[in-house]
Amino acid sequence: MKELEERILKDGTVLKGEVLKVDNFLNHQIDPKLMQSIGNEFANYFSDKGITKIVTIESSGIAPAVFAGLALGVPVVFARKQKSLTLTDDFYSTEVYSFTKKMTSTIVISNKFLEKTDRVLLIDDFLANGQAAKGLIRLCHEAQAQVMGVGIVIEKSFQIGRKLLEEENYDVYSLARIRAFEEGQVKFMEKEIK
Repeated sequence: MKELEERILKDGTVLKGEVLKVDNFLNHQIDPKLMQSIGNEFANYFSDKGITKIVTIESSGIAPAVFAGLALGVPVVFARKQKSLTLTDDFYSTEVYSFTKKMTSTIVISNKFLEKTDRVLLIDDFLANGQAAKGLIRLCHEAQAQVMGVGIVIEKSFQIGRKLLEEENYDVYSLARIRAFEEGQVKFMEKEIK
């Protein structure tokens, strides 16, 4: 997605440890117009999958997921990283390791928001090692919901995440695929490779 790639080049910062900081438009301050374009792109790509629900993880996946949900006309559910006091009913839970935060979190979704009849689109801000996506997949499997695809805003293609998901036959659609960080600069893949 050209608009997203241009924004990454303009406002993204490569940090040590292969981390891309995009807090100017995605995961601290949010650019609603860009998120709307991102949501529309996901909706167009997955429009033939019969999606009934979008699932993401708090907090940076929420904005692109909401705009995709708006474009598809379906509800958006986000997995919480901590069990809230208001989450008193039954829930699905699993543990997820965060590459960026270097810590493991327990994520939960109330079972009233995810059912076996759901056809789910997973959306997240980044794909690196695939642990967040795999955690969301585990929650969907626990609910017996069917995962129809995985939408990623920014993929670090030099890490193992895509490979892990494709090995399990998930349709992964990433809007910006980073081939490498070279001397502090982002280098994109030439095109989406399926």
